[in-house]
Amino acid sequence: MSVIYFLVQQTMTFSIPLLIVALGGMFSERGGIVNIALEGIMVIGAFAGILFIHLFQGAIPGQPVLIIAIILSAAAGGLISLAHAYASINMKADQVISGTAINMFAAAFAIYVARLIRTVQQIPFNNQFRIANAPVLGSIPVIGPLLFQNAYITTYLGFIILALSSVVLYKTRFGLRLRACGEHPQAADSVGVNVYKMRYAGVFISGVLAGIGGLVFVVPTSTEFNATVSGYGFLALAVLIFGQWKPRRILFAAFFFGLLKAMASAYSGISFMQNVPIPSNVYKMMPYIVTLIVLAFTSKNSQAPRAEGVPYDQGGR
Repeated sequence: MSVIYFLVQQTMTFSIPLLIVALGGMFSERGGIVNIALEGIMVIGAFAGILFIHLFQGAIPGQPVLIIAIILSAAAGGLISLAHAYASINMKADQVISGTAINMFAAAFAIYVARLIRTVQQIPFNNQFRIANAPVLGSIPVIGPLLFQNAYITTYLGFIILALSSVVLYKTRFGLRLRACGEHPQAADSVGVNVYKMRYAGVFISGVLAGIGGLVFVVPTSTEFNATVSGYGFLALAVLIFGQWKPRRILFAAFFFGLLKAMASAYSGISFMQNVPIPSNVYKMMPYIVTLIVLAFTSKNSQAPRAEGVPYDQGGR
């Protein structure tokens, strides 16, 4: 039973950032803007949050410093996403090229600034954020060890974002208008919806969530930030496509890929996987190989928003 608890906790560690970032991509693409820049936005968000933790961890104890870092990561991610929004919406640039440019800029920016501050690109921090056993909740049979022992507040944040995303997308006027802008912007414009503003909002929300996702990925998996999120932004795009741009399906897709990543990273701590004569490199490649296979079989039937990636001329109609 302890192996199951361990595997579930590891799966949570890798699934939650995938979930948050894929939901961010969903808002952007539901509005009609392809956001290839998720990887770069994650790097910027993680850099801002980890730098704050590194500088202020001694002055602000415990979880508050992590909460403030999450807010800063969200702000940094939202800010950099506005560059992608401006290029894609106002300048009508190729959205893939714009996103790729941000991906290239992000790592270089993080390395440059880190070296200015510390002379080396690594930014260390003390991981004091793991909750060993939540009061009361951690004592609940089965559920306690799964969700409330050896956990992070970022895990619960991921589920909160999932619930809010579902409500916003399907139960609010904003969500209806955003989806309309991604499906038929001309029709939305004809009834008075400002397509530009809605698309800006979608990309900004995408940046906020991707920035949070960058920090959420780094904190449980490392004790330093090295200007990379290990391709998680691209893996989140695969989760988004596999999840058909719908929150519930994205949840299942995130946990599927998170489980593969957990098995690849923690196979040495799982007895039945240790006894299988498979090289360690095969385990490490498994999440990405399975991603390619899944996308090859599912992308043909994917139903992306119709106006995704298509620039809209609000004045031309």
